[in-house]
Amino acid sequence: MRFYLLILGVFFVWRLTHLVSKEMGPLELFERLRLLAGKGFWGQLLGCFYCLSLWIAAPCAYFIAHGWKERLLLWPALSGAAILLERLSAERQPWTYGIHLEDREEQHVLW
Repeated sequence: MRFYLLILGVFFVWRLTHLVSKEMGPLELFERLRLLAGKGFWGQLLGCFYCLSLWIAAPCAYFIAHGWKERLLLWPALSGAAILLERLSAERQPWTYGIHLEDREEQHVLW
């Protein structure tokens, strides 16, 4: 397997998974697809980045790898790499530090 095919496969799996599970798409096509799928198995599959990346990675691994052993190892590796990319590119909430105020203790409490 060539290295550039591996990199292209990772970006392909990430992009297609992100498009289907998170974006509206052209003419709101993917949003409508998720709404049409409902709340059952297919709706949960299309709404879950982790689950969907696993299923999108399967045919990609089939076409990139040579031999069944390589395909079997590449399948979860592509999904895992796409998940890492998603975590790195996801919008993060700013850190908020909570203020902890203690009640004043009674004078008779021993330290």
